[in-house]
Amino acid sequence: MASSPLSGGDAIAIKPSASRAAIFGWLFFDWACQPFFTLVTTFVFAPYFASALAPDPVIGQSLWGYATALAGLTLAFLSPVLGSIADATGPKKPWIAGCGLVLFLACSVMWFAAPGAAHGIAIALLAFAFGTVAVEVAAVFNNSMIPHLVPPERFGRLSGTGWAIGYMGGLISLVIVLGFLAADQETGRTLLGFKPLFGLDPAAREGDRITGPFSALWFLAFIMPLFVFTPDIARSSLPMREAVRKGISQVRSTIADARRHESVGRFLLANMVYQDALVALFAFGGIYGAGVFGWRATELGVFGILLTITGTIGALIGGRLDDRFGAKPVIMGAIIVLITVCLGVLSLGPGHIFFIVPTAPSEMGGAGLYPSTPEKVFVALGLIIGAVAGPLQASSRSLLARLVPAHEAGRYFGLLALSGKVTSFLAPLAVAIATSLSGTQAAAPGVLIAFFAVGGWLLGGVKRV
Repeated sequence: MASSPLSGGDAIAIKPSASRAAIFGWLFFDWACQPFFTLVTTFVFAPYFASALAPDPVIGQSLWGYATALAGLTLAFLSPVLGSIADATGPKKPWIAGCGLVLFLACSVMWFAAPGAAHGIAIALLAFAFGTVAVEVAAVFNNSMIPHLVPPERFGRLSGTGWAIGYMGGLISLVIVLGFLAADQETGRTLLGFKPLFGLDPAAREGDRITGPFSALWFLAFIMPLFVFTPDIARSSLPMREAVRKGISQVRSTIADARRHESVGRFLLANMVYQDALVALFAFGGIYGAGVFGWRATELGVFGILLTITGTIGALIGGRLDDRFGAKPVIMGAIIVLITVCLGVLSLGPGHIFFIVPTAPSEMGGAGLYPSTPEKVFVALGLIIGAVAGPLQASSRSLLARLVPAHEAGRYFGLLALSGKVTSFLAPLAVAIATSLSGTQAAAPGVLIAFFAVGGWLLGGVKRV
């Protein structure tokens, strides 16, 4: 295994071996956060926003893109600074707790984004943006704990297992919401055929809006193992004011260090580009299905469940491939697959597949789930996205954990978040602009292909680790 180019081997000098309980607590961070991504960002609340809250799906996709861009721009400024401050002060849990409070409040107010409500659109977009910033900043501090829990040869498995457990949490939360809370407007029944619990009104889309408060309570309940079982980093002797000053000053030096070392610099640039595309891909996946194929809660819910299952399997397998072959091959393979998938999505339409192959008119609007061939192909492509998205993200954080010194992991994971967020507004913004100009949701996959291709080219110059 290659030593860190930043530390002359110091990055792998520490050989921590945390207890099972400590690792268990750390893994549950992903479980606690995932419903926000599964329910709010992708499969339930975002499609609800586009199809019921916004004037029409095209405008809804554009507005959601602008909100995602705003959150990414905010993260670009906050993540590296807070990561450096956390390194200077030592403990990570207080920062996770603060971010968790913001996430809890943001998710809770989503309930008030009702159809026809005054300022409903603004409430939904602002709550989504604040929640996104909070959960992503919390992840910076959680990720920076990796080098203090296991030795480098286990980074891939730990990171991949975290993503897999997160996907399982997302799957279970999705089944609960779609099976017992969110009902179809026409039938008044949930995906499992029940009337919604707590008397939730399908006509008022209360089953969709409950995903915000549900995600807030889920986070509050399941973040506790991290605080109870996982030891925190020792506190620095520096006073808080001096630690803040030192942390802020380290941001510039961290960027300079990364620029001096080609592999780290190229990886951060590559991560910046392909993570932009991945954020946009998940932000618009459910919206695309709702807008292009007219999917409702049932179709979106089953799609989300299937995608989450493949995501769990992919994350588990990806973590083991990472430890065996290295992080770079796993990331590169995922990018190639995602480019192919985006081409496939681009080729679909309500009445055709592969750009020019027509589908039978009788298929459209047929009975059952996904009656048309384009819908079936879209579902298949979505399952592939789920299978490779987890390994792409898990191997990205394990690659950086191998490259940098353990005692400076916070500031470098802050820089990783910066590289993943400093331009994270570009892909959603490009999708939003392309959608507005073209008047079609098909613009989204075309934009993302270019982002993934550039990210893969940059990653090619990174030293294999």
